[in-house]
Amino acid sequence: MAKLEYQEKDGKVFCPLVDKWLVAKPEEKVRQRYICTLVNEYGYRLEQMAQEMKVNNSQRGQGKARADIVIWKSKEDKADLKNAFVVIECKAENVKIHVEDYYQGFNYASWAHADFFVTTNEKETKFFDVDPNHLPQRLEEVVAIPTAKDVDDAKKIEQLKNQTKTFTREEFTKTLKACHNIIRNNDKLSPEAAFDEISKLLFMKIRFERDNKGTKVFTKAEYEAQAENHEKNVRPGLKNTELYNLSYMQFLFRTTKDYFKDDQLFEDKDEINIRENSFVQILEKMENYNLSDTQDDVKGIAFEQFLGTTFRGELGQFFTPRTIVDFMTEILDPNESETICDPTCGSGGFLIKAFEYVRDKVEASVREEKDRLREVIEGTDYDSVGEDEQLRRNEAIEEMQSALNKELDTQVKNSRMYKLSRNCIYGTDANPRMARTSKMNMIMHGDGHGGVHHHDGLLNVNGIFEERFDVILTNPPFGQNVDRNQLISEVDRFTDEDMKKKYKAKYGKAYDEALKQVDDNIGKSVLSLYDLGNTSTLTEVLFMERCLRLLKKGGRMGMVLPEGVLNNKNLQAVREYFEGRAKLLLICSIPQDVFIAAGATVKPSLVFMRRFTDEEEKEYQKCKDEAEKEIRKAHQAEFDKLTNAIANCESLVDTLKNDLKNAKARLKNAKKNKQNTASIENEIESIQNEQKDNKANKKSYEKQLIDLEKNIEEEIKPLVKTKFDYDVPIAKIDDAGITTTGAASDGNQLPTLVEEYKKYHEDNALWAIQKSSITYKQNADGKYCRIVDGKEEVIDE
Repeated sequence: MAKLEYQEKDGKVFCPLVDKWLVAKPEEKVRQRYICTLVNEYGYRLEQMAQEMKVNNSQRGQGKARADIVIWKSKEDKADLKNAFVVIECKAENVKIHVEDYYQGFNYASWAHADFFVTTNEKETKFFDVDPNHLPQRLEEVVAIPTAKDVDDAKKIEQLKNQTKTFTREEFTKTLKACHNIIRNNDKLSPEAAFDEISKLLFMKIRFERDNKGTKVFTKAEYEAQAENHEKNVRPGLKNTELYNLSYMQFLFRTTKDYFKDDQLFEDKDEINIRENSFVQILEKMENYNLSDTQDDVKGIAFEQFLGTTFRGELGQFFTPRTIVDFMTEILDPNESETICDPTCGSGGFLIKAFEYVRDKVEASVREEKDRLREVIEGTDYDSVGEDEQLRRNEAIEEMQSALNKELDTQVKNSRMYKLSRNCIYGTDANPRMARTSKMNMIMHGDGHGGVHHHDGLLNVNGIFEERFDVILTNPPFGQNVDRNQLISEVDRFTDEDMKKKYKAKYGKAYDEALKQVDDNIGKSVLSLYDLGNTSTLTEVLFMERCLRLLKKGGRMGMVLPEGVLNNKNLQAVREYFEGRAKLLLICSIPQDVFIAAGATVKPSLVFMRRFTDEEEKEYQKCKDEAEKEIRKAHQAEFDKLTNAIANCESLVDTLKNDLKNAKARLKNAKKNKQNTASIENEIESIQNEQKDNKANKKSYEKQLIDLEKNIEEEIKPLVKTKFDYDVPIAKIDDAGITTTGAASDGNQLPTLVEEYKKYHEDNALWAIQKSSITYKQNADGKYCRIVDGKEEVIDE
């Protein structure tokens, strides 16, 4: 079969399926190029295809359905108007694929009982299995469609339908493991060091593919071509001797470090520590994946699986099981308008889940708005108007969809996803490998990495400082102690003046105050920064206080904690500290099995708190004052008796002192006059004994008063709880979805608890649900605007 050539001239493109030259609109170009692909690469013939197919208006409710390209199994099936085999919807190259935008094509695919539905914008093509028993939103993405020679091969078709994106994810995981093995075999590095090298290469690949906006993949051939160009054209012109002496591989990494400089991913001294042949082999293994376009849930979950197998063991403590991460995030239910932090983020599990969770809400919001605006643009008379008017309305719908899709692109400035990924997600980890891993993990899941830092989580950095966050999710290190000799040093001081200017512009005066936490305490103990530093040196206790301080008033947090924090008598003062500053939202006991695979031996609990609002602080203080007043009133007589007794003792001290002084003076005179001194000496002894008794009595009364004060304090505490009373839900989970080996269990009870708690917290208004009201409209200039809580904002071009 002769190769079908794409033809374009004089602003028109040839369309072989209708044998016409049509205006070369962006969508038409994509359609005609894809028809060439179907003929040349898949082997389909023009006579078994058609374009711009519309459902007959007599088909009730399907007047709006059309398809850009339809393929039948044969030209005979097409002639007999049998069921279509594949339906394809095309969009312009600049329209990122979102399945809800392809409603007409999918409606046609469903109506025509097609086996497969395809969406393409030329840069990105997605394939779906059309299951007639499922609604559109339950389309199953698959890896490919059959070639022409396989259309009657039921086994082959079934095989393709079973190769879902899960299959792709597994393939990507295998590829990452294969790359890891290349380094271990060729370069003899440890698993963790080999992972570091893969991280560097992945960042280089991401940087290249982002620079090329997804149109090029960083392949072995691309690298070799660029290396040759570097040697011939770039290197001779380099004036920097250090750069001139670098191999192209090291030069490329150096420029990648510069690209990610603001993220502080790499140290200045970092370089590639593998041989170039290992580097090239890995590029070859990764050629099938474009990391700027590959679906976030494919590459992200694959990367997590790879992390789990690479770091199981030595670094297992950095990984909170996915079931726990999902549960805790869903319990706290973060929203688009909220800022989220994990000051001990490890590999980034909580931050990734929070990012995905809010991203899903944004996508759902945009999808609803698309549906609403589509109905407005289509109008109620769409089926009865002429084709030209239908075409005009369809183009208006596509323009609207394209505008709203910008909201879902993290690279479009001021889009909703841009704001989420850059302004709402923050984390720190003291381990440099884990901080870098967290950033990579987040990029793999769709971004949001910019707020993650290699830094001591107890100290301020970037936007991570007091009263900044609505939601905190964390699994802090526990069972360890902060050394009382650990001092804040010059190394902890943030000295990058350019970044400080950026942060100050972003956070205002609060950032200047945040820097003082370190700048004003150089040479002091880290423990001195915290109220509980004198009470406990346990890391879990200090991070509890740190998280409470990081929260805004009314902010909420979820923490993985050892059960000892909740029931150890030695930590009673710690519990009281938090009871006076936050409300407990939920305590959930989970099996010890959950963390055994990560090497933990302590039985954990999941503890959820909400910092007091201003009103609750006042109410708590009022309850405390009232309780103290009541208890003190009840003990007033005893208190007065003791204080009077102490006062009498103090008064008697001076009297006895004067009596003793006078007696000693008389004794001196008597001796001088050679008088009998026996009675005076007896008197002095008696006074001295009385002094001793008075001193002992005073000490006794003072001890009784101290004991009374302690009793009063102890009696005040339960009365405060009675006055400041609220329910604390407590749950015990026997199956948290994970076994001792780290495998998934069958009876995960956490999703049921999420549903129960969601209704409970909404019914009881446990926290204000901060949902922005966002709608869209066209302004007078024809630009689409978002309306946020009544304020109009033009979507960035």
